[in-house]
Amino acid sequence: MKNTTIRFPYLGFEFHPGQTFEIFGAEVSYYGVIIGLAIIVGVITACIIARKTKQNIEDYLDFTIFAIIFSVLGARLYYCLFNWEYYLASPLRVITGVSDGGLAIYGAIIAAIITLAVFAKVRKCSFWLMADTSCIGLCIGQAIGRWGNFFNREAFGGYTDSIFALQIPMSEAHGVTRDLLLNAYVYDGDSYIQVHPAFLYESIWNIVLLVVLLCVTRYKKFNGQTFLVYLFGYGMGRTWIELLRTDKLLVAGTSIPVSVVVSLLAMAVSATFFTYRMMSGKNVKADTGKKESKINIIEEIVKEDCKDLEK
Repeated sequence: MKNTTIRFPYLGFEFHPGQTFEIFGAEVSYYGVIIGLAIIVGVITACIIARKTKQNIEDYLDFTIFAIIFSVLGARLYYCLFNWEYYLASPLRVITGVSDGGLAIYGAIIAAIITLAVFAKVRKCSFWLMADTSCIGLCIGQAIGRWGNFFNREAFGGYTDSIFALQIPMSEAHGVTRDLLLNAYVYDGDSYIQVHPAFLYESIWNIVLLVVLLCVTRYKKFNGQTFLVYLFGYGMGRTWIELLRTDKLLVAGTSIPVSVVVSLLAMAVSATFFTYRMMSGKNVKADTGKKESKINIIEEIVKEDCKDLEK
């Protein structure tokens, strides 16, 4: 019988969640349910914001269909690309091995951005405005989705003796390192590893980031500002959290985590675009996407004055 115990010993919490449950004889994974819930909440959140900013909600519902499809493909391709040695030897596992794990969030985000760029061009929508709205739904979805890792006993860090330390049965954990084995604990006759709950750190980070995004949205100066803040904020958090994890993907031939490289690039690009837009003096109305600057406003005032004089 599997040991389903998950403990936060210093916080006094103990849970016994399984990884799956049955509905009418069919086995359903908690991970899948959590991801599904994350998508639903994320889409609803984006639609609520779209309605408040007088955007066309149908654009977001249509985009969601394409985003889900291509994000899953992107997440899988990204993971396989940086595990190419394994999948080169077993190429069919790229398709058949999805149920065993192997989806990377950055692959999903990159695919979603590309999909949005194409979608916005075809629909003649504002990419930056839709990105602002969508990233808020994405952020809350990520905060929820990370709890799928809790049920799967994965996405944890190295050994820690901090107050947030998490204990997982060694037999049920994925990605156990030598250091974790050397610092194993015995509880009720079973061996446990004690780790950083990296999934929890990222979930909390995303909740804080969500609050920041909502504030930025309320006072933003140009379309794209919320999206750029999301890229920078998520990149910053993912950088230090990724360095804690034991299951990180590495750049081929190095010990450098791929997600750290992508995070730093995202931060650099977002900071560059943000600085350029702020220094250009151009503002964009949040609800329409129409460009407006101080010079344009002055020109309109002059035109109105001229009309009055002619009368």
